[in-house]
Amino acid sequence: MSYIFPEHDLDLSFLFEIADGSDEFIVESIDMFLQQTPDLLQTITTAIDNKDWTLAAQAAHKLKPNLGFFGMPISQATIQEVEIMAKNGAPEESLLISKFNDVKSLIIPNLDRLATIRASKE
Repeated sequence: MSYIFPEHDLDLSFLFEIADGSDEFIVESIDMFLQQTPDLLQTITTAIDNKDWTLAAQAAHKLKPNLGFFGMPISQATIQEVEIMAKNGAPEESLLISKFNDVKSLIIPNLDRLATIRASKE
C-alpha cells in the first residue's frame, strides 16, 4: 500500500522508511503529530488574532519540522513564509493571514488521513 498522496501534500515514505516495519513507531509518531499540530495551529490563529507576531513566529517555527517529517513540503514551505513574515512584524498582515489560511486548509484534512492510517496500524 502506498502512503504517498501528492495531491494532498502528504508523503509518508520517510516515516515508513525509518519505521522499518514497526507499526508501533508509526502509531506513536502519528499520535504525536495529531496531538501537537491542532494546538500549534490554534496558537498561531490566536497569535494572529492578537497581533502577537512573536508567538505566531514561535509556533510556526515549532510546526515547520513536523510538516517536513510527515512529507508535507508545500505546507512546510508556506508555514516558513508565515514564520518569516511574523518575525518581521507582519508588514503585510493580510498576506500572512492568507498564507496561514491556505496552509491550514492543507494541513487539517491531512489530520484525518493520518488518523485513518494510524487506525489501520493498530
